Amino acid sequence: MFNKLLYLGLIGPLFGQEALSLRDAVHVALEHNQSVVAVKEGGKAAAARIRQANSGWMPRLNYAETWTRSDNPVFVFGSLLTQHQFTQQNFALGALNEPNALNNFQSQLSLDQTVYDAGHVRSATRSAHLMEDVSGEDRRRIQQDVIAGVVRAYCAMVLSEQNLSAAQEAVRSAEADLKRADAVRASGMSTDADVLSIRVHLAAVTEQQIRRAAERDVARAALNDVLGQPLESVYTPTTALTKADLGDLTLEQYEHEALDQRPEAREAKLATQLAETQATAARSSLLPQVGVHADIEQDRQQFAGRSGGNWLASVSLRWNLFNGFGDKAHIEETKHLLRSSEAEESRAGSAIRLEVRRAWADLRAAAQRIEVAQAAVEEARESLRITQNRYAAGLNNVTDLLRNETAVLEAKTRYLAAISDQRVAAAMLERAAGTLSADSEVLN
Repeated sequence: MFNKLLYLGLIGPLFGQEALSLRDAVHVALEHNQSVVAVKEGGKAAAARIRQANSGWMPRLNYAETWTRSDNPVFVFGSLLTQHQFTQQNFALGALNEPNALNNFQSQLSLDQTVYDAGHVRSATRSAHLMEDVSGEDRRRIQQDVIAGVVRAYCAMVLSEQNLSAAQEAVRSAEADLKRADAVRASGMSTDADVLSIRVHLAAVTEQQIRRAAERDVARAALNDVLGQPLESVYTPTTALTKADLGDLTLEQYEHEALDQRPEAREAKLATQLAETQATAARSSLLPQVGVHADIEQDRQQFAGRSGGNWLASVSLRWNLFNGFGDKAHIEETKHLLRSSEAEESRAGSAIRLEVRRAWADLRAAAQRIEVAQAAVEEARESLRITQNRYAAGLNNVTDLLRNETAVLEAKTRYLAAISDQRVAAAMLERAAGTLSADSEVLN
């Protein structure tokens, strides 16, 4: 109930607020992303198919109203009998051979009930239940894909803002270098060439700042698209771009979880069960079927006139003895489809394990990149500090200064990218294991 209220609180007024956490973004996407909405409707359709299949056990009740007019002797003779209007005069040879045209308004209520259908309804019901289970797994898969998409888009947006901040810092640093170069030139320790070089560098980092601002706007729109919100919505992300907790699970444990939890693995198993059910239904077509039929009928010459009533009841047995080998071919078809499903189930298991290993490798590589990039940032900053001091003292040239300025910006960019990649890789590993949800710790 609390989560429902949370969702309602986020809908509508969300983008009038300034703050949006990653977890809140996931909740909004699960409510408004059109892929999630579509798959929910698919689940409702699957539930309706179960009710449709179960209706095979229920009786069929139909009502029919028919008007017929004819002077056919057999029709007139039979209609007069069913209308309870047959008299002694109707035995006259003239009336029998050449009767006058007669109206017959017939009201009929019919009932059909299957007594034994060789398991057709049972197979159809089981198939419908399996399809509902498949729809449920498909819904889980879509939800996990949407959550993974939110993580990617959210991290991309935060990364774009961090890159913009780094570019802005680089502009400020270049402006400070320009002032420093002016002072050094004024003291006669450098030439106009140094000042011009720094101005060129300032123009380059300013251009990069402009590009980063554009990338931020695109990243924000991309996140809005995943959330199912207007692309122009503006808000402030509150989940910091920090390293994700890697947890204590081993690769083997993730693979085991994936084979048990991944929607694709469950769908493959359900597809095999569905193929088995269809094979059973195909074999049942060789067995007889028994049904009961009943009619209640009223016949009259005028729509609202005097009528005669009668009823009929019957029990029927229907046994398909030969239909041109169609049943045999259908049975063969379901056997091959079953073997195909079993092969697909085996292939799905291998593909899932490969995806887990790829996600595991990406996560470990991103974690190692963070350590390397973090050290590079600290070293680049220290090198820049020393170079700036030496340049102010006339001990370094402008080339060294600009090289170190560029190195700091590149190191920061690599570090932020490594953090973002590690956060995304952690979510992708849970997605590969089939455990990614709105409550996952990776969203913290």
